[in-house]
Amino acid sequence: MASTVVDRETPSTVVERDGAPRGRRWWIEIGWRHVVGIVTIVICIVPLVYVLSASLNPGGTLTGSNQLFRTIDLQNYRELFEGNYSSWFANSIVICTVTSIGTVLMGGAAAYAFSRFRFQGRQGGLTALLIVQMFPQMLAFVAIFLVLLSIGDVFPMLGLNSRLGLIAVYLGGALGVNTFLMYGFFNTVPRELDEAAKIDGATHAQIFWTIILRLVAPILAVVGLLSFIGTFGEFIIAKVVLQRPDEFTLAVGLYFWAADERNARWGLFAAGAVLAAIPVVLLFLALQRYIVSGLTAGSVKG
Repeated sequence: MASTVVDRETPSTVVERDGAPRGRRWWIEIGWRHVVGIVTIVICIVPLVYVLSASLNPGGTLTGSNQLFRTIDLQNYRELFEGNYSSWFANSIVICTVTSIGTVLMGGAAAYAFSRFRFQGRQGGLTALLIVQMFPQMLAFVAIFLVLLSIGDVFPMLGLNSRLGLIAVYLGGALGVNTFLMYGFFNTVPRELDEAAKIDGATHAQIFWTIILRLVAPILAVVGLLSFIGTFGEFIIAKVVLQRPDEFTLAVGLYFWAADERNARWGLFAAGAVLAAIPVVLLFLALQRYIVSGLTAGSVKG
């Protein structure tokens, strides 16, 4: 009987043969992701560090901030509140908060109607909402100005230089995309819950307020957060609508500090930008656990 001899490789032989390929395979599959991540983090952090350094520079220029944190002084932060910065900050908080709440309520009601009701023009309405989002917002700037100018003659509180008018513009502009985002999430809620509630005598309003809104809390948090962030940093529409310095939002007010080429107050601009980031960061940290689940479910189902 012939015997078979098996040449068994020792672990050291395997390591020596496969060591180099494994290293290359790690770089091809995983290593490049680490490099991209590190580069992305550096690109994101460097501007933030530079602005923080400029805010602590009492010289009031950006050229003196090339050496990071060469001088540390809180003079710019003290001077911030000697002018209109506090009113700009309050205006932004009020406008963004009201806009976020209104966006969540209006978008939620519209999404519930499209998700649960079957009526004539439903598909056409959804298609229209989608088509409107294809056009850039800048196409509506002239129309927004003329509409607010006309409305202001009848209802001054909703016309130009009015915070309510600006809030109305923000609510209308964001309604389409937010309705679509919520619509996908509302479709993930089983209809059997609605039917069971109807058997118990609940109306559509009771179902919406007491059942549906609690189950779709993640997408409500996402929409509210995105609305707050978007309006907090929005500049062009706020610049068109608001005229008086005491009515400015933070974005418009900080722009005027940096708009003067010869006497730009870059130190105050940097300090104001640092403080302006605090509400957004705090809100993001408070709602971050809803972001992934809300965006994922709302984007892949429906």
